[in-house]
Amino acid sequence: MKVQNNKVVSLAYRLEVDGRIADQAGRDNPLEYIHGTHMLLPKFEQAVEGKEPGDSVSFTLSPEEGYGVHNPQRVVDLPKEAFMIDGVMHEELMEVGRILPMMGQDGSVIQATVKAVGDKHVSMDFNHPMAGKTLNFTVEVVAVRDATESELTNGLHGEYLPQEEHECRHGRGHCHKHEGEGEGECCHKHEGDGECCHHGEGGHCHDHEDDGCCCKD
Repeated sequence: MKVQNNKVVSLAYRLEVDGRIADQAGRDNPLEYIHGTHMLLPKFEQAVEGKEPGDSVSFTLSPEEGYGVHNPQRVVDLPKEAFMIDGVMHEELMEVGRILPMMGQDGSVIQATVKAVGDKHVSMDFNHPMAGKTLNFTVEVVAVRDATESELTNGLHGEYLPQEEHECRHGRGHCHKHEGEGEGECCHKHEGDGECCHHGEGGHCHDHEDDGCCCKD
């Protein structure tokens, strides 16, 4: 069976960036997705289109084909109060270089990197961690099958369900962990301008347009 739209595809892959392995998934724990549903980068899907189990392919994606060029406008200052939970300031979250999962106003999970910590503000980079990077992939197709009606309706991991139900049943995303990083990195591309630090039950939103903060219950 070939990789084509509405097929559940299992992939083993290795991603090399700047001469090192940045991410990988083996045959025993492959990346699974429904082809043609825009869960992966378009050029990535194009590269495996038509392949069959056992086929391997290597390809390179430019920053424009991957996670975009680095946009300095997506580096913003958040007040330190955004890292206060139940009246307690969580200093451990404000570590330069730490990648924190954020929730966009559309419910998507976005990774943000702590760039600098000041007296009153924390500089957060909301560019994708791979923004500006050239991505070198080696991919093997492990398995291909038809997606079920439930998977086409609800998503392979429930990602099409209402947000609360998705979180309850599946957590906040199907992710692989990048080597050397403390947080899981989602393999699909997210969009949206507003981001929220999601800590436990609540969070603090940052709206890029009006530079305001709001609380998410």
